[in-house]
Amino acid sequence: MDDLNVVDKINDVGSWLVNNEKLLFSYAVNIVAAIVILVAGMIIARVVSGTVNKIMKARHIDITVADFISAIIRYAVIIFTIIAALGRIGVQTASLIAVIGAAGLAVGLALQGSLSNFAAGVLLVTFRHFRAGEYVDFSGTAGTVLVVQIFSTTLRTFDGKMVVVPNSKILSDNITNFSREPDRLIDLIVGVSYDADIEQVKTIITDIIVADSRVLQDKGITVRLKNLGASSLDFMVRAWVPREVLLIATFDLLENVKRALDLHGIGIPYPQMDVHLYRTAKQQPVPVQITPAPTESPHEPS
Repeated sequence: MDDLNVVDKINDVGSWLVNNEKLLFSYAVNIVAAIVILVAGMIIARVVSGTVNKIMKARHIDITVADFISAIIRYAVIIFTIIAALGRIGVQTASLIAVIGAAGLAVGLALQGSLSNFAAGVLLVTFRHFRAGEYVDFSGTAGTVLVVQIFSTTLRTFDGKMVVVPNSKILSDNITNFSREPDRLIDLIVGVSYDADIEQVKTIITDIIVADSRVLQDKGITVRLKNLGASSLDFMVRAWVPREVLLIATFDLLENVKRALDLHGIGIPYPQMDVHLYRTAKQQPVPVQITPAPTESPHEPS
């Protein structure tokens, strides 16, 4: 009896397969097509991400940023491939896409600050406003660039401090790069006393600058009277030097100018104030008269 039931069930299955042959064939084709789409999508994702990574590294874009962007491209292609494969086997992908979009929006809002830092980091690395080893100033935060990362940039200040600056803050404000140009300008103000001879002062300072081998003579030298100050004649002194010797050349120029002015008896004044005292006539004291208050007389009894 049991054998008959088994035979009947097998016959039922066989008849169902015969009756639904077209449907099964359609499902089989769709499944095979979905598998082919998945395999092709995985290969395309790997090839595209690898190509983008190589191109970015060939253009000397930061390795961390290149790897991160190529990974995003790979996962984006994989997600698109999975959605296409699910649609091939009959899954309604419209609702799935809506869920993914809503989740992406929520994540984007939650990570708004991090995403802005990441976008700024990509732009900084792409446009190369500064590189590692250069001395920069980010609107008051100055130092040598150590590393440019995806979300932040690390600086080392002149006094040995480590400063981490968010990339979005860097890109939203001024960037001053002190290391990009090979030459730098020394711009000084030298004040001398009013009794000094103008031409003599100009000659003394010019001779000192010309004698300095670090000064780029072909870029011009400026020594001119700029201002008649409250206590001094202020001379503007300008000269170009290589970037590497800017500080030491500035210090040496100031010291040599001071020695030369002292040698020629030309003083460098400091702010002075004249205080004038005037003697006034001594005022005589005015006598004060005190008038006694009237006293009341007692009333007479009526």
